[in-house]
Amino acid sequence: MFDIGFSELLVIAVVALVVLGPERLPKAARFAGLWVRRARNQWDSVKQELERELHADEIKRQFREAQDSVRDTEAQLRASGEAVRREAEHVRRQAQATGDAVASDDAPVMTGPAPGSPASVAQHVAAPEPEAAVDAPRDAMAPPGIDGQAPRDPPPSTPEGPR
Repeated sequence: MFDIGFSELLVIAVVALVVLGPERLPKAARFAGLWVRRARNQWDSVKQELERELHADEIKRQFREAQDSVRDTEAQLRASGEAVRREAEHVRRQAQATGDAVASDDAPVMTGPAPGSPASVAQHVAAPEPEAAVDAPRDAMAPPGIDGQAPRDPPPSTPEGPR
């Protein structure tokens, strides 16, 4: 910092010994050391305070940038939401106009599940009538009990009879 070498320190020590004398030199050295320590502590305190302020300023700057980014994103989301609402309203109007045109054609309008879908197939499957189950021919390749029309095996009989 001051670029003081060993030779300069030696000259200062000899001059101090001659000027102050051997009795007062230790007290003066302690006093000088105390002031040097206080100066260093004060310098470190100022340095730490500056670092804290710079760090706080940096955090505030980052916070402002994040707020600006959130505002920009919010504005973009609002704009895209409004565009989606306008598009949905346009599609709804088109569908309503198309629906009115279809209804005026006197053509039947299909409702319910799409043809061939599992829901459509499930609606059209009906259980066989009890009388039809007895008279209906059974597929020879179907195992008994799978198609619901095959007779069940009779319960095992015991010599004592059913319990």
